[in-house]
Amino acid sequence: MDRFRDPGELARVLGDAMSGTGALYRQLAAALSSAVGDGLLLAGDRLPSERDLAAALHVSRATVVAAYDELRGRGVVESRQGSGTRVAAPADREPAAVTRRLQRGLSAAAVRRFDRAPDGLITMRYALEPGDARIASAIADVVEEDLPALLDDVGYAPRGLPALRQAVADHHTALGVTTSPDEVLVTTGTQQAVALVSQLLVERGATVAVESPSWPGCFDTFSALGARLVGVPMDDDGLRGDALREVLAAHRVAALFVMPTFHNPTGTLMSAVRRRDVARLAAEHGVPVVEDLAYSTALTHPGPVPPPIAASAPPGARVLSLGSLSKALWAGLRVGWVRASTGDIEQLGYLKANADMGTPLLDQAVAARMLPQLAALTADRTAVALERLEHATALLRTHLPDWAWRVPDGGTALWIRLPGYDASVLAQVALRHGVEVTPGRETDPTGAWDDHLRLPFTFEPALMTEAVRRLAAAADELTRRSGS
Repeated sequence: MDRFRDPGELARVLGDAMSGTGALYRQLAAALSSAVGDGLLLAGDRLPSERDLAAALHVSRATVVAAYDELRGRGVVESRQGSGTRVAAPADREPAAVTRRLQRGLSAAAVRRFDRAPDGLITMRYALEPGDARIASAIADVVEEDLPALLDDVGYAPRGLPALRQAVADHHTALGVTTSPDEVLVTTGTQQAVALVSQLLVERGATVAVESPSWPGCFDTFSALGARLVGVPMDDDGLRGDALREVLAAHRVAALFVMPTFHNPTGTLMSAVRRRDVARLAAEHGVPVVEDLAYSTALTHPGPVPPPIAASAPPGARVLSLGSLSKALWAGLRVGWVRASTGDIEQLGYLKANADMGTPLLDQAVAARMLPQLAALTADRTAVALERLEHATALLRTHLPDWAWRVPDGGTALWIRLPGYDASVLAQVALRHGVEVTPGRETDPTGAWDDHLRLPFTFEPALMTEAVRRLAAAADELTRRSGS
């Protein structure tokens, strides 16, 4: 088995293995041993050569040689002439296939970081901010005015609280897509919306088309179901119609996943013309479109936004629109939704009931009060985000002048092109300097974009200043050692 023939893939699975204290070879040996124990590395897996893994981790070859020697001494790996170094010790309990796919997924490192982060590490894998203070007022109103009626309810609402479904329907109608509450399903955030929709549309072995680059979380959701991913290139106006036409002609595509408004990670706003082209091409080929609009309630774009793709859908087209309040208000307010046909919503309702019998009613009641105020709420935060974007780009121009980026149309991050070195290697060096970033190869199913990284800019100024200082030190170490 050569699943880790690409040393960068193993480096990604190991995560922050080399950011602790003590001898580097012992840190690496401990990380590899833990990966075996957790089932990330299985008996028979072939490890990269010492030279290749050293390059991926930006350490000396002697460090990897010493780590492999230590593991051989423990019986964790074994080496044979002509077959390289392989895992010898099986995990105490091997995870199920779906679990293994998620553990090795492109977003796994970010998920693990929510649970544990080394002291002093600045993690820039996500652009999370404190919750909007107005949430507290909405909670107080819910307790005072809504709670008695909610307590009289049975407490189960798999499709969602009627008041929130109405608010979501009104929200989409205002965006240009006439919607009734029967066309809305409430979910526990966008991540669950993607998971439910993927269960509805994707069978094992199916092909899903995604933008290249795109959001790693959607890759993992589709891959966990055994789907194959095909990337569709983008430009400054969003998904390229000519490239989509080629993909749809060459593959039997089960679903097309796109982020038309403030795309993650590029921050691109898909033009109205492109949205119409996507809707038309998908309809011609009978391909459902899943449009993730979570960032449409995000920040940094004071101008008008074209209507969702669903507004351009020709008769018979199948478009499922996903939304959320997490980016606009607070990640802890885990309320999202799907807007789709009544038939799709009925089927999604069964999947939702099977998952959790419904999103908590108190959260939904808070969301129902805040969603009608969304435009005013996001306007306030946009002003702050624009100031932080200016601060971040000024820092980068000063400390990392050879990094390049296009000012995003919206969203929360910069998509940065690096000057001739691998972002995955930079990410490993940056960890040792106390800052964590997302390399571009994690945003594409083929591992492309290895000369890019995603860098959120919404952190408060002092933290952003320190993060850029650490990144500059890491880049300096990488270029100095590479040139020696």
